[in-house]
Amino acid sequence: MAKLTKEEIIASLKEMTVLELNELVKAVEEEFGVTAAAPVAAAAAPVEEEAAKGPVEVSLFLKSAGASKVAVIKAVQAITGLGLMDAKKMVDAAPVAIREHISESEANSLKEQLVAAGAEVEVK
Repeated sequence: MAKLTKEEIIASLKEMTVLELNELVKAVEEEFGVTAAAPVAAAAAPVEEEAAKGPVEVSLFLKSAGASKVAVIKAVQAITGLGLMDAKKMVDAAPVAIREHISESEANSLKEQLVAAGAEVEVK
């Protein structure tokens, strides 16, 4: 049997109908023990990569107010939008969640504000 070039194979495929191409695919799968289906692992790869990056949502916890409690109360008030008394109650109740279910970048930004005010903060 004469060996066909890629161009000759492609030219003959162009002349086939969809039914003929389907039969050809089935015959090739059966002959060589392969499948023409796309691998499932390739579709799942982005999900695995995202899971490896870390959590999508995190929470920001105030562990303690530190030495400058007034500055921390003002920072908590600005972050949460609470009144002064409610922000003070929240700081006094430390350890407490300041914001929950936020993006990691937002949590890091808010953490910087609280740390600058003198608080001990944790992102979980």
